[in-house]
Amino acid sequence: MSEQVTIIGAGIVGICCALSLQERGAAVRLIDRGEPGQETSFGNAGVVSPWSVIPQAMPGIWKTIPQMLLNPKSALSVRPSFWPKMVPWGLRFLKQSGEKSVRDISDAMELLCRPSIELYRRHLQNTGQEDLIADSNYIHAFRRPDQADLKALGYLIRQEKGGQLERIDGSELRRIEPALSKDFKAAILIRGQARVTSPGRVGAVLADKARHQGAEFVRAEVTGLNRTEDGQWHIATPQDTLKADTVVLAAGVWSAGLLKPLGLSVPLVAERGYHVQFPTPNMGLENSVMDVDAKIVASSMQDGLRVAGTAEFGSINAPPDPRKQALLTEQALAMMPDLNIADTQFWMGRRPSFPDSLPAIGPIEGQKGLFGAFGHSHYGLMMAPKTGELVADLVSGRRLNIALDPFALSRF
Repeated sequence: MSEQVTIIGAGIVGICCALSLQERGAAVRLIDRGEPGQETSFGNAGVVSPWSVIPQAMPGIWKTIPQMLLNPKSALSVRPSFWPKMVPWGLRFLKQSGEKSVRDISDAMELLCRPSIELYRRHLQNTGQEDLIADSNYIHAFRRPDQADLKALGYLIRQEKGGQLERIDGSELRRIEPALSKDFKAAILIRGQARVTSPGRVGAVLADKARHQGAEFVRAEVTGLNRTEDGQWHIATPQDTLKADTVVLAAGVWSAGLLKPLGLSVPLVAERGYHVQFPTPNMGLENSVMDVDAKIVASSMQDGLRVAGTAEFGSINAPPDPRKQALLTEQALAMMPDLNIADTQFWMGRRPSFPDSLPAIGPIEGQKGLFGAFGHSHYGLMMAPKTGELVADLVSGRRLNIALDPFALSRF
């Protein structure tokens, strides 16, 4: 194909769409208000996991939500002004928590996550930055040994799909990761993973690759999107109105606002995540480690050690909650008692989350020439490369041998 494709959003999903479209012969233009790859995925914990195929809504989760909301130190919080939107979204979320729904969603997640390592390695080829992705395990660490149960549904599904999982005790855990607290009494080791050692750098490097291959990057905020009578898409920015025949909407949580004037109301919310990064930690981790109790993930990065987590539901533009820095720092020390916390860096980003943990991918019904690639919630870094492949195939008219119904925006 030779026509130009315009991608709204130059996050990791938009960049991967651009690279895959270029492989199929398309010219691409990306529009973003910020630098490529420096928004939501920039703050990721760095896990690239073919086995992160378990949705957020799991059987029995309804029992734990009230106590989490009442505990100021829990991973879950809701801004008071957001409750009117939270209630209907939360009810949809809970409807997805039955075992059949979980298994169906997991199958769809597997399609996007399984090839992630291989595809990142392909995209990073010939950039000189191939070491930005490294093989590792993903370790889920538990303080209560009885909770490290390989028969629990999430671990069972991973094993059924071919994942190599192993339960280890606390002493073996500290042999692998000596920096971890002795409070951790057991862990589940998930093998066959990788970790990105600088998510922001990956975004910048892959954007540079796309640019060198001819991609145009436009630095502008998209304020409106509409289709004219002649079938063209008009993309409004404060500077200009850009025109396109084919548009890929990859603007994360901001995608919902651009769809609303088209008569499309979608249950996409800003699930805000935070991280703290310690530039001189005086210790390191060989693998990505989740503290299952606190629901945070620690990983060594090129520029220090990062601890990321929390799910704060609020409006897109609400300011960061400064209390999260102290909380995450406290939790980091509980994980790694010898961690040097000097010069802590603090960050907040907005995960675009649908109630079923799946993104919207594919043609948007009734909007010719408009394709979705947004709503990847906690899994954007992992799902981005395969999302790019699917979008590029659809835009270029290739026949797919898989059903994309689980990702259709019309499922809502």
